[in-house]
Amino acid sequence: MRIALLEDDPTQSALFTAWLKDAGHDVHSFGLTRDLLRFASRESVDLYLVDWMVPDLSGEAFVRWLRDERRDQTPAIFVTARESEDDIVAGLQVGADDYIVKPVAQRVLLSRIDAVFRRIKPRGVDEPIEAPPYVIDLQAKRISLNGEPVELTEKEFDLAVFLFRNIGRLLSRGHLLEAVWGRNPDLATRTVDTHVSRVRGKLKLRPENGYRLAPTYNYGYRLEKIEPTEAAAESSADSSADVDDTDADAEKDE
Repeated sequence: MRIALLEDDPTQSALFTAWLKDAGHDVHSFGLTRDLLRFASRESVDLYLVDWMVPDLSGEAFVRWLRDERRDQTPAIFVTARESEDDIVAGLQVGADDYIVKPVAQRVLLSRIDAVFRRIKPRGVDEPIEAPPYVIDLQAKRISLNGEPVELTEKEFDLAVFLFRNIGRLLSRGHLLEAVWGRNPDLATRTVDTHVSRVRGKLKLRPENGYRLAPTYNYGYRLEKIEPTEAAAESSADSSADVDDTDADAEKDE
C-alpha cells in the first residue's frame, strides 16, 4: 500500500516508517500538516496515518479537510497521544476510520491497518474480480471480456487489476507508478500514460462495455462504472458527433 504519514516527532516518524516499509508498504512522511495538504492535493494514497498534535495545523484539521472539502474517503487512522474519551469520539466523528493511542507496538499498528482494509475491501486476495463483462482471474493472471481472454503484458495486467480494485477512485500518476512498478526513480510518469492507453484500448474500456477510464488533467485517472442509461446516451452522442463530422466532410468535398 501507499501510505502518507503525518508525524512531527523525527524519532517516531523514522520508527513508524521503518515498520511500514518492513511490512512492504511505500511511505511518504511529513512533519507539517501544510506539507501533507500540498501532497494530498496532487497525489492519492491508500491510507493516511495522522498524528493529532502537529506544530502548524492539527491532524484533526487535515482529516476534516480531506472529508469535507476534498470529499475523499481514503482510509485515515489517528495515531496520537491524545487519549481522552472526548478526543477519541471527536476523531472518529470527523471521519477517521480508527483511533490508536500512543505508545503503540509494531504488531498492533500493522494489525489495525489490516483490520481497516478488511472492513473496506473484504475481497480475498486470490478471489476472481467479477465486473461484467470483465472477469479477472488473479491466479491465472488473465482477464476476459465477454468470455474471451485479452492478451496483456504483465505490467498491463497489474495496472488493470489495480484500476478495477479502485473503481470510482481518482488515482494519481505517482500512485499508479508505485503500485505497479514500485518506487523506481528511473521511471517517468509518462510510463503510466502509455500503459493506461494500452489497457484502455485492449480491454475496450468504453461506455458500451459499462466502464470509462477517464483522465484528470495534471493528476491521474479514474476507472468509472457507467450505468446502462448513461452508456446509451453517450453512444447516441458519439453517433451524432460522427454524423456531424461526416456532414462537415461532405461539405468540404463539395
